[in-house]
Amino acid sequence: MASTDDPATNAEFARKNDANFPILSDPNKNTARAYGVLGASGFASRWTYYIDTVGIVVAIDKHVNPRSAGTDIQENLEDLGLREKRSNRQ
Repeated sequence: MASTDDPATNAEFARKNDANFPILSDPNKNTARAYGVLGASGFASRWTYYIDTVGIVVAIDKHVNPRSAGTDIQENLEDLGLREKRSNRQ
């Protein structure tokens, strides 16, 4: 995950949401610019980039729904062959 917020804001977000993954802080917005997600308003679009194990972008989801993003990412990783399919036994 990447955010244009500063590290302290990202740390607070992670704490409030029990995030167990790293969040890149991009307050200068260099990464957002490089990935083409920085809008004219100065805010980054919510896009998900799927990058394979050798660093190649294999897909981009430009229609991210924050409410279903976790499930959507899991399904997209499976569809792309970047994650093993989930068992029906969950």
